[in-house]
Amino acid sequence: MKLSLKQLSVYLFLLVFGCGAGIFGSRYLLLKNPSFQQLKNVTMASPPESVVPNSSNGGIGSTGGDNVNFIATAVQKVGPAVVRINATRKVANPISDALKNPLLRRFFGEDEQPIPQERIERGTGSGFILSEDGELLTNAHVVADTDTVQVTLKDGRSLEGKVVGVDSVTDVAVVKIKADHLPTVKLGNSQNLIPGQWAIAIGNPLGLDNTVTIGIISATDRTSTQVGVPDKRVSFIQTDAAINPGNSGGPLLNAQGEVIGVNTAIRADAQGLGFAIPIETAARIANQLFTKGRVEHPFLGIEMADLSPIKKQQINQENQLNIEQEAGIVIKGVTDNSPAKRRGLLPGDVIQKVNGKAVKTSAQVQKLVESSQVGDIIAIEVNRNGKIQTFKVQSGAYPERK
Repeated sequence: MKLSLKQLSVYLFLLVFGCGAGIFGSRYLLLKNPSFQQLKNVTMASPPESVVPNSSNGGIGSTGGDNVNFIATAVQKVGPAVVRINATRKVANPISDALKNPLLRRFFGEDEQPIPQERIERGTGSGFILSEDGELLTNAHVVADTDTVQVTLKDGRSLEGKVVGVDSVTDVAVVKIKADHLPTVKLGNSQNLIPGQWAIAIGNPLGLDNTVTIGIISATDRTSTQVGVPDKRVSFIQTDAAINPGNSGGPLLNAQGEVIGVNTAIRADAQGLGFAIPIETAARIANQLFTKGRVEHPFLGIEMADLSPIKKQQINQENQLNIEQEAGIVIKGVTDNSPAKRRGLLPGDVIQKVNGKAVKTSAQVQKLVESSQVGDIIAIEVNRNGKIQTFKVQSGAYPERK
């Protein structure tokens, strides 16, 4: 088949542009779409002997007979309530936008549209069933920008799910499917987790349904800034249980098979680092989304940092401050027209107490504020240039992102 000069020119342009767009698209997905980020698996670190369940009760050392280990027992209980969520969304096609350039339109007829203006982007994530009548919990980034998703149960059924609500601030979303007598998970407690305890993750990494990985709780109360998502308001659980693309939205379990967190694949550069939203946070947000369809987060308008000798010097230099304390929580910045600004809080103030409770980390402050209601009066005690002062701030609603 012979090509005309016009057709050959168009073909070469699309080939070169398409390669560039492909490279850009790959980089964009890696940075912007956590559900497609690939985290590398590492060898599991063994926890202390003191936390290994007794082999006589089905622990790690259990072998032979009808005994099963605690991991298998937990998975048997929870696995049927873990679902795969397939989402599709329409996104702008960059090649189509480029062809709107008048210099390129001469290669095509005025009424000809050679490249679709939109393309379909598909993603796979996980979720778990909260109620027998089909209430599901997952990550917001799994179902973002779509109203309906396809939910696949472990028994093979595939049902249409309606996205009831999405909260991008905590990365929590809820979905409803029409079904009855469904298996459900049991919610546990993440408040008293200790590094070294067992952690079991179930999900659908890379489309491999009901995959189980195991590790330990590596740390708790990781702030959003530490994790690399400063726009979120979550104190994350850190685990070395493998969490790969597709695990997002699945449950993180304790040794008893109770859900203690919602797995979230965040860091593309991580090795052996997984993060989960504490179940108390996720359940509270899910309840508001099911009942109201939206969530209001209390907002003060302060940017905080945990002090150390090195951090103090850095903050003083960057913000032209004169902080003397080498420990505590410093206010680095105050948002204009915010509740904190109106009540007189200033950069350089070092927070001592919140509502009369002593605090040592910014994560503690964030938790106390997040557990309040919009409109509540929050007493912030600070050390300002050696003097202790208390400011009563009425929280506002977290501003919506445009």
